Amino acid sequence: MPKLKTKSSAKGRFRLSAKGKVKRNYAGKRHFMRRRPQKMIRSARGTTIASAPDAKIIKRNFLPYGF
Repeated sequence: MPKLKTKSSAKGRFRLSAKGKVKRNYAGKRHFMRRRPQKMIRSARGTTIASAPDAKIIKRNFLPYGF
């Protein structure tokens, strides 16, 4: 069976933790920040863990070897 390619867009958006969970950035922080509450801006800092159903799809289709 040939090697599988990693999706290039996924390389910049997702990382795997040491235990294999998918880390991702929070959504909605690119523009229009003046309309968002300060609480939302503060709580959207850093990274979070993707939900289990989404992580399964990401690992299977986009990150086959978990780079």
